[in-house]
This record gives sequence, C-alpha cells and structure tokens, in this order.
Amino acid sequence: MCLLCKVVMSAVAGELVSRFISFLLNKYHSSRSHSEEKVMERLQHLLMRVCTIVEEADMRCITNSGMMMQLKTLSEAMYQGYHALDNLRYRALQVTAGFEEVSINDSSGSNLYLAKRSRSTNDKVTRLESHGALESLEIAIANMSEFIVLLGGCERMSRRPYDVYLYTENFMFGRHIEKQKLLSFLLQHNNSPGDDAPAVLPIIGGAAIGKKTLVAHACGDERVRSRFSSILHLNGDNLLRRPDHGMTMEGRILLVIEFSCDIGQDNWNRFYLFAIGMGRGSKIIILSRLKTLARFGSVKPIFLSAMSSDELKYLFKTLVFGSVDPTEHPRLVKLADEFGKLLHNVPDTLIAINILADVLRMNLSVQYWLCILDKGLRYIKRNLSTYGVQPSMLLEEDHPVDITDFALHPLSMIPCTTNFSIKKELPSLTLGELIRDPSVTPKQDFIIIAWESRIPPHKSFPHFVTSHAQGGHEVSALPGRKRRGVPI
Repeated sequence: MCLLCKVVMSAVAGELVSRFISFLLNKYHSSRSHSEEKVMERLQHLLMRVCTIVEEADMRCITNSGMMMQLKTLSEAMYQGYHALDNLRYRALQVTAGFEEVSINDSSGSNLYLAKRSRSTNDKVTRLESHGALESLEIAIANMSEFIVLLGGCERMSRRPYDVYLYTENFMFGRHIEKQKLLSFLLQHNNSPGDDAPAVLPIIGGAAIGKKTLVAHACGDERVRSRFSSILHLNGDNLLRRPDHGMTMEGRILLVIEFSCDIGQDNWNRFYLFAIGMGRGSKIIILSRLKTLARFGSVKPIFLSAMSSDELKYLFKTLVFGSVDPTEHPRLVKLADEFGKLLHNVPDTLIAINILADVLRMNLSVQYWLCILDKGLRYIKRNLSTYGVQPSMLLEEDHPVDITDFALHPLSMIPCTTNFSIKKELPSLTLGELIRDPSVTPKQDFIIIAWESRIPPHKSFPHFVTSHAQGGHEVSALPGRKRRGVPI
C-alpha cells in the first residue's frame, strides 16, 4: 500500500473515532440534562406540596409534641429542597449560556475570592445535593398523611395583615416549633386547683437571635391578648431591686422579664413570692442569653438556636429579592448563597441578614453585589487580623470594631450600651446608608443605627462611631486572643 493511502486511511479513521466520541459525549450530556430536568420538575412539585403543608401548619395551634417534631422535619426538608433547586437552576443556566461561576478578586492584593471549584466537582456536588433533597422530601411527604389528618383538627389562628406571607419583611420567619410551644404555654390552663403560683417559661438564646420578636409575635395573637388583662415588658435587673415597682397586679397578667445577668435564688424567691399575688392564671416569660436562668422555669424552657444554613439562605433570598422573581437573576441567586455562607457563623445573623438584604435590594446588578461582598469580606478579615476575633464577637463584648472598609476613612464603632451616654446633638445615619454610599460619612463623631426592627417592639441597635485615625480608640487585641496573620 502506498504511503498516501496509509495517510488518508489514518486521517479517516481518526475523524471517525473523533465523531464517535463526540456522539457519545453529546448523548451522555443530553441524557444527564434530561435527568436533571426531571429532578427539577420533581423538586418543584414536592416543594409546592410541602410549602402548602408548612404554611397551613403555621396557621394552626399545635399542642402535640410529635406533630411539632414532624413539622420541624418537614420544614428542614423544605429549606434543603429550595437550596438544591436553586443550584440546579444555576447549573442549567451555566450549561446553556456557557459562563463560569461568578468570582471576585481584590485589587489590593488580599486575594479575596469565591472559591472556584472545577466544573466536574461542582456537577457532582449539585447532583448529590439535589438527589439528597429529593429523597428527604419524598420521605417526609410519605409520612405526612397522619400529620395532615391531625392538623385538620387543630384550631386555626387568626391572622392580621402583618402576619401574612405577602408582607415578607413583617412576619416572624421560621421558628415553627418555638412559636407553637410558646402559644401552647400562653393559652393552656395549667393551674391546678388551689395553685395560684404563675407558670414560668424561660426563653434562652444568644444576642439578637429573635427572643423578643418571638414573644411579640405570640402576644400579637388575638387569643393571647384577650386572655390576659395586661401584658407587661420589664427589665429584670431593675425589677429585683424593688419587687413591687409600682405595678398594678389586678386581673390575669403576663409578665415578660428580660435578664442581662444571673440572679441569686433568694432574689428570685422574693420576687416570685410577690408575683403569686397576681391574678389566677397569670404567667411569666423570662428572656435571657444565660442558660443558668432556665432553672427558674416551671415548664421546659425554649432554647433558640441559630438557623440552619439552608434556612438562613432561604430567608436571605426571600428578603433580598422581595417581589422580584429570583429565577430572573440566577447569578444573583448564586451570589446570595455566598452571602449566606458569610453570615452563617455570625451570632447576630438576623440583624446582618436584614441590613444586607436592605442594601442589596436597591441594586440588582452582579457588579454591585460583588462590591458589597468584597467590603464584607474585607471588614471581617481586617478585624480578625487586628483583634483576633469575628467583628460580631467584638460587638458582644462592647469592644471597638473597625468599619474602615465601609467608609472613606478609618473609623471605629462601639455599641451604645446603658453605660454609654448618647449625645443627642451628634448626627446619625443607618449602617445601610453608609454601606450604599460612603460619601455620607460625617466628618465628626456620629451615631450609626445598625438596624431597627420593623415589627413590635421595634428594637433599634445604635452604635457610636469615631475616627480611630485621630486616636479615638486604641487598637488592641482582646485579652487572651492572638492576632491572626490575615493579609489586609
């Protein structure tokens, strides 16, 4: 055979092999894409059913502990399912449009970026997440028939406008089990004949985790308001110094007492003896960060823990997109997950979520969101490098926090506590305003409002801000903390 024939045959064979491999790959990708579409459709169908059940359960008064646990399982599966569905949608968009994951690089050399994994690794993770979420939803729904029947026998709770899910920013998100337990405590008749002592329920949780909001939500129920002649919110630290404190104790009373520090048994006994004089059926709720105060409860305490990662991401997306359809902004949905990761380990997560959602909702562009994310990452790294701990931990200990990355010049911020007098003549602005437009930063010391709750009791979080470039605060690590070598 001549040399030319061999070359031609070799080229033809190579082309055929190449086309065959291409055919197999296309068939593989097509079948996988078809499979992912089926998973997406199944997830959407199940999520619609689950969301309906959870919303209906949230409008009923559930007293059965087993039903509460089932509701918790169902809600966890729902949040996991929504997260997996968002990832599948983003993955489908990547395949269609052919773009890579959004990433961020810091021009100052700090190398801040969203971890960019290989496409194959991402595909595998997404498939595992979606199939895991699908399996969890199917199992949860398969065990819901009895729950739905029992749910029909639970009393329906009245709803006012700000409780409706349409008003996303004004309803008490999640906490399905905690809300049911609190309502059950407030509405049940648990006084035995001859027992006039008020029942005591401790609600324990970290700073800004939603203790007051939970109580406010329950006290907004018409049945709770009609059951008690008075609902009093008191400061426990001041109350114990003078038990009567000028309070009127006529009728059935609900006392909501907040303690910032531990109290002795003798002090509590003295106060509780006085509280027995309240009307029969009166109740006491203790709010505190301290687990030790759970010992004063006459019923099992409610412990408020941080939200799960999937629940947190769901809340953040709900707040940040508002009435906008998230499917129209798939790249922003992916960035919202990155913000969720940033917020997950922050103790005052609910405040941070609301602040960021308020800022980001003003501008639904990828570059704007990347810019805000860059500022947040710089802010955390700067304080970790300087003080050795997360900024939120600094704020909890009333220690100055460096917020230079949100402004145009070096600034320090410290919470305005009861021991810190606020000068009324100082200018003030919100943290959201500062993040959106650093040019509004006053040249002198000022007050910054980190956040103000939109629902009662409308608690606000003011902070005092001064320029640490002018020696306003000494920059020092907290006692017992080591500075971390994080590049700035």
